[in-house]
Amino acid sequence: MEKLLEDILEKNKILTNKGKVADYIPALKKANPEDLGICIFDIDGHVYKIGDYNKKFTIQSISKVITLMIVLKDLGEEIVFNKVGVEGTNDDFDSLYKLDMPNVDKPANPMINAGAIVTTSLIKGGSSEEKFNKFLNFLKKITSNNNLVVNKEVYLSEKETGHKNRAMAYLMKSKGLLEGDVEEILDIYFKQCSIEVDCEDLGNIALTLAADGKNLKTGKEIVSKGIARTARTIMASSGMYNGSGNFAIDVGFPAKSGVGGGILGVVPNKMGIGVYSPALDLKGNPIAAIGVLKDLSKKLDLSIY
Repeated sequence: MEKLLEDILEKNKILTNKGKVADYIPALKKANPEDLGICIFDIDGHVYKIGDYNKKFTIQSISKVITLMIVLKDLGEEIVFNKVGVEGTNDDFDSLYKLDMPNVDKPANPMINAGAIVTTSLIKGGSSEEKFNKFLNFLKKITSNNNLVVNKEVYLSEKETGHKNRAMAYLMKSKGLLEGDVEEILDIYFKQCSIEVDCEDLGNIALTLAADGKNLKTGKEIVSKGIARTARTIMASSGMYNGSGNFAIDVGFPAKSGVGGGILGVVPNKMGIGVYSPALDLKGNPIAAIGVLKDLSKKLDLSIY
């Protein structure tokens, strides 16, 4: 397995030159576009790590999967999906124009920014601090990492430049989709996106989802089997934004990307995968990481379709 991963990383290293790091959040421009690493946890307890797997990066949109699991656990599907849809979209992840159309009553899914802001607004708590700590503590639990922290530079950078997210939020507030103070909701959202993780953290999240919501290290249930399945299904249809269809064909298992360079990959009942590659394609997905997952899936026959 180690030799296979070495070969796959070496082959896809060249793809890092075909993408570019996110620059619309100024603090993310500091990432090294040539970084590429992977960590795999399989269901039998084996761990495989290679490349820049221990580099820290901010979780960004992968946090949307965490938020979704939290609110499904607290509120149930009926309440959550009354506020946000479950359909794929061919629009960019930060698109907002459809939200103002008269026949659109909610964001398409929880994996695009508008939908994720809605699910963040549904986190239960008496204050914004309590709500964020609920998110952070859940993330610590599912990653088995109690040392997770917010990258303050990235958080402040996102907060200062997040004008489009702010526009989405106020538009949705005007349509009755957001309850509570818009700036407080956005503050939680910017913070959750700015938590630092590495490939091992993503691999642990993915392994829990692969194991139907159970933490295999402790044997304890993090979320129910139903919630894990729902999260995987939405990841499969929407987790790679408007590149999700091609990803399903080329790779063939649920995944969620983030503009910080991470991809969370879930092979049900087999393995959890974390990949890091900050050079992004035009759709905001880590370009070399997709190449790695494509080759890995082909070599190990991991497609669920």
